[in-house]
Amino acid sequence: QVQLVESGGGLVQAGGSLRLSCAISGSMIGMKFINWYRQVPGKQREFVADINSGGDSTYYIDSVKGRFTISRDNANNTVYLQMDSLKPEDTAVYYCATAVGRDYWGQGTQVTVSS
Repeated sequence: QVQLVESGGGLVQAGGSLRLSCAISGSMIGMKFINWYRQVPGKQREFVADINSGGDSTYYIDSVKGRFTISRDNANNTVYLQMDSLKPEDTAVYYCATAVGRDYWGQGTQVTVSS
């Protein structure tokens, strides 16, 4: 079993920044990638970024490249998503997720960017 708990969401003005955290606990044997997704009500959940177990390989969707940075602190079992130059279209519930035998998801954290 793996538990993922997101935090750090909130309300910010356009152009501002937020840092999301994903605290990971439980059995992490075999865990490779940690992913961040986001979802707007009425729309499909959208992949945002991922990072490998060593923290040396990352991937971002085009709409967040250059603005978001994913990182991980393996000593503290935490993955971060630093979000800068936020836009109203970044407003969503953000989830971290991983797969170890099956998919695991956190409960999500709301990010609201006002114009």
